[in-house]
Amino acid sequence: AGIESNVGYASGFFQIKIKLPNKDFSGVVVAFYLTSDPDGKGGNHDELDFEFLGSNGPPFTLQTNVFANDEGGREQRFHLWFDPTSDFHTYGIVWNQHQVVFYVDKTPIRVFKNNTKIGVSYPSQQLVIQGSIWNGETWASGGRKIDWSQAPFVASFVGFGVTGCQFQSSASKDQCYISSPKLWWNGDKYLGLDPAQRKALQDARTKYLYDDYCSKHADIHKECQINKNTSYGIGE
Repeated sequence: AGIESNVGYASGFFQIKIKLPNKDFSGVVVAFYLTSDPDGKGGNHDELDFEFLGSNGPPFTLQTNVFANDEGGREQRFHLWFDPTSDFHTYGIVWNQHQVVFYVDKTPIRVFKNNTKIGVSYPSQQLVIQGSIWNGETWASGGRKIDWSQAPFVASFVGFGVTGCQFQSSASKDQCYISSPKLWWNGDKYLGLDPAQRKALQDARTKYLYDDYCSKHADIHKECQINKNTSYGIGE
């Protein structure tokens, strides 16, 4: 089951409040993401993912991933510091031509910088917003199968907010990168994180990040060579 925006975007700020199933939902994946491949054909595409991997109680795992004209492989997994099944929490993405920032309740947990100057691909295609709940038992929960006696599995999505620049055409998408009051996410404030945000990011990653693609596949992801020089992996 899923939801999808009627239009695509070239930049913006996207957020939603989500409450996960309050039961054993091992093997079930709940996702909120932006993608240039809304039909799920696979192959090289752009995508920014929040994926909640089903479990039977804490710890609750949030996986983020970035696809940049490729097949992804940039998974980072966090143990959430709250119970996402008991109440709604806000998950947001800022995407401009300088960085992608993933937020949980206004706390930045991941930054993917635009490092095209050193040959790192960066999301630049039209992205459609999607939300879904689906069967991921082959990989999402450590091999645990879905207990269908627990069905139905209900994930609640509310407070959907989009402040984005609608994609019109490849020729005109540069208009979505300018800084203006209307396109505030392209302004100086969003070129990087301020000191307080950097501290919040570092704290979140130190305490809750437990699986990082850069620790396993740094040889095939150039951004990892930059990220290793910082304690919080933002590649600046």
